[in-house]
Amino acid sequence: MGGKGGDSFTERLRSARRKQGLEADPGTPGAAGPPPSGLGFALRIGVELVSAMVVAVLIGWGLDSLLGTRPFITAGFVLVGGAAGAANVWRVMAPDRDRSGQD
Repeated sequence: MGGKGGDSFTERLRSARRKQGLEADPGTPGAAGPPPSGLGFALRIGVELVSAMVVAVLIGWGLDSLLGTRPFITAGFVLVGGAAGAANVWRVMAPDRDRSGQD
């Protein structure tokens, strides 16, 4: 499909992100900007947990309303929402892995 010689989509995307200041140039230490503040990090963790729970409870409540099975589906979705929130927090807290092999 058209495109420049060996220029892959990933390389073009990285180049565009660098131009917009969203990604540091390779070999430029500290170009990504200052580290996030503690308050910002804590707020992100809280939002990750709460949003997953709210979405899951709303889905469970809606399904319970439609099917007349109150509170069983909601209770199940509370567990699913808690697991999703924990997975989101895990993803945020996990150390960065080398993603050179992933596209």
